[in-house]
Amino acid sequence: MNLVKKAISLFQNIHIQSLLGNGVMAVFNMLALALLYRALSVNDIGVYVLFMTILGLIDTIKSGLLTNAFLKFYSGTTPERANEVVGSAWALALLVTGFFILVNLGAYLGLPYFPDQGTRLLIQYFSLITLSTLPSFMANLAVQGEKRFDRLLWLRLINQVLFVAIIIALIFFKKSTLNNIILTYAFANLIASIATLLFGWTKVGAIKFANLNTIKDLFRFGKYSMGSSLSANLFRVVDIFFINYFLNPAALAMYNLGGRLLQFVEIPLLSFAASGMPVLAGFFNNNQKDQMMHFMKKLVGMMTIGIAGIAIFSIVFANPIISLIGGEKYANSDAVNLFRIFMSIAILYPMDRFFSLTLDVINKPQVNFYKILIMVASNLVADYVGILIFHSVFGIAWANLVPVLIAIVISYVYLNRFYKFSIFSILKVGLEESRFLIKQVYQTVTKKQTI
Repeated sequence: MNLVKKAISLFQNIHIQSLLGNGVMAVFNMLALALLYRALSVNDIGVYVLFMTILGLIDTIKSGLLTNAFLKFYSGTTPERANEVVGSAWALALLVTGFFILVNLGAYLGLPYFPDQGTRLLIQYFSLITLSTLPSFMANLAVQGEKRFDRLLWLRLINQVLFVAIIIALIFFKKSTLNNIILTYAFANLIASIATLLFGWTKVGAIKFANLNTIKDLFRFGKYSMGSSLSANLFRVVDIFFINYFLNPAALAMYNLGGRLLQFVEIPLLSFAASGMPVLAGFFNNNQKDQMMHFMKKLVGMMTIGIAGIAIFSIVFANPIISLIGGEKYANSDAVNLFRIFMSIAILYPMDRFFSLTLDVINKPQVNFYKILIMVASNLVADYVGILIFHSVFGIAWANLVPVLIAIVISYVYLNRFYKFSIFSILKVGLEESRFLIKQVYQTVTKKQTI
């Protein structure tokens, strides 16, 4: 019984809840993708991927503008200030959504003149999807700000379970057309949004507390985060451009497969970034600089050690992992060594990610914005040099190391102006916290108590 209580206590940890939420999303995304590949033709799958890519790129504007800004101003504040932030965030989200819908309506008039099927579908369904996702997006922000990652898990489950279930039904009744799949995506998001409204998670009633000054604060802060998010999306676009036009589609297929498996690293990074942001902001808003920086060191150090372990495992077992995901035809292919390269570089990701997060928290989002621009430019140059040196997709893969190193150096310099620390101190704290965590887990499993 004691073991059960400790297990329940572990799952009440916000970081574990966030990790579970992202893990659930990854599992259902993989399942949905596997079903879609069986339900749609190769051409329709290509159109669907294009549709979702463009939709995701546009959605980055809204999420980039609001997410970090909301968490920054909402976490650790008074109830009165929290209501102002929620209401103002709703007002800004409605303004952005309204603007996109107006642009979409204008584009709809020229629908017959767009030759690309994916673009035409986006114009047809964009407004529907944007409206259906808005309440759940705002609920996502509110539950993150309150550190209620159990609710975030339920929100994602409602959406993903419904989406997968309807796809299975469409396949069973032989109605799995591309249009029906897109409508299913919109419907699943609509039901999730209705659920969040009924549960009161969206806090839409707080819109009456919106004020112009807070809207301006959110926008001023968020415009840099938005720029960073949009610029970050360009990395993959640049890589794909070079591979497609300087090499060949086969190389692109290998690169895509090797890169896809980086979600093994992205899931814990996204999870701890989502749960760590409000904690860091809470410390900063309460003028607890030492506690904030110790927490950042703990996150970076433990994640670096954890990802190093995943990387070593992945490098050793890269061939069977690639074969399991892509099939036997990819065994001993370039995708195997590309996967090893990506996982090796991924050891640096925690420093890059959490340094950037901390810069946002200490009111330096502009540093992240300009840093991303430098990273995109360096990635462009590194890709070109990589192609010249290696004459293969491996040049592009290794080129990814350059912008990551540049990002870490720039962030480290600016963070040291705020609080002096060393890379060694991060690894030291990470090692100490990892030992403590292992000891706790061992005591839980063996039912031993600390004397």
